[in-house]
Amino acid sequence: MSSRVYRYLAVAVVVIACVLLYVGKRVGWFEDLMLSLGMSVLVCVLIAVSMLWILYLTIKGKPAERRVVFLYVGIAVSLPLLMTISLHVPISTEGQLLYDGMKQIQPDSKVLVSFDYDPPSAPELQPMAIAFLRYCFEHDIKVIIMGLWPQGPQQANLALTKLLAEQDIAAKNLTYGVDYVNLGFQSGNEFVIQRMGSDFKSMFPTDYRGTPYDSLPLVRSIKNYSGIDYSFNLSAGYPGTREWVLIAVDRFGLVLGAGNTAVQTTGMYPYVRSGQLKGILGGMSGAAEIEELTERLGKGAKFMVAQSFGHLVMIVFIVIGNVAYFMHERKRKKE
Repeated sequence: MSSRVYRYLAVAVVVIACVLLYVGKRVGWFEDLMLSLGMSVLVCVLIAVSMLWILYLTIKGKPAERRVVFLYVGIAVSLPLLMTISLHVPISTEGQLLYDGMKQIQPDSKVLVSFDYDPPSAPELQPMAIAFLRYCFEHDIKVIIMGLWPQGPQQANLALTKLLAEQDIAAKNLTYGVDYVNLGFQSGNEFVIQRMGSDFKSMFPTDYRGTPYDSLPLVRSIKNYSGIDYSFNLSAGYPGTREWVLIAVDRFGLVLGAGNTAVQTTGMYPYVRSGQLKGILGGMSGAAEIEELTERLGKGAKFMVAQSFGHLVMIVFIVIGNVAYFMHERKRKKE
């Protein structure tokens, strides 16, 4: 068979696999498809042995093709999601500070959570959102949800759907409008944050369902930030944590913690050092941190395992590539 036929077959296999994975995720085929710890270790050993074999072939002058490298990287990133292996994530000072602030929130306190991100940032921020909301529900803390990004409240609903289906959370019989509420999205960026300092109702006359503000027992008595005990911002950019700090924290004294995408986190550290921001979670590792601190591992921990495996495979192939280079140079000099 010609190389073109092989290429077409490879593309067809990839397309079929992607379709099966998507359909399987939608209908729940893979919910119970998890490798045991023993099987996970066995798979890791087999992959390690195969990579040693590739190293051996490289030393013998038969280096692997690029497609093999891509295949191994794909396996390293996807396979750990089906394993029961977990890694210990060192807790950062900023993550510990955030968790210490969460522990000070008393039952029946009112917490404002702003979902300022969209689906592309969900792999980093959605696990943080789930872990934070779970902590609130487990400790009988009232949650008020909003968003400065159009798809933020939708991400909140996805998190709520997952949490309310969990047995221990479902047993609490949480009531919408009493224990939690989703006020929805409001355009206006910084203006929304500033205006809420005077009047929440002016920005959210109804919730995302269209229920009037005064008909929601949880928020009808809340006039402004003075009725909020703690706030948590999940941010992927503008508007996000910086705007909440400069307006809600500096002007109105809101107590604020945050979870940011990795690329945004470094710019938020000065606010943590100054005390304006009461802790921060950064990127995938931040999601794994809050899951470990709350002792409920989830997708954040799994994604960190996949990321670590991917980095490890890349390091091994960098070593193999250098071996191939030096072997080639030695052969060239001899000739």
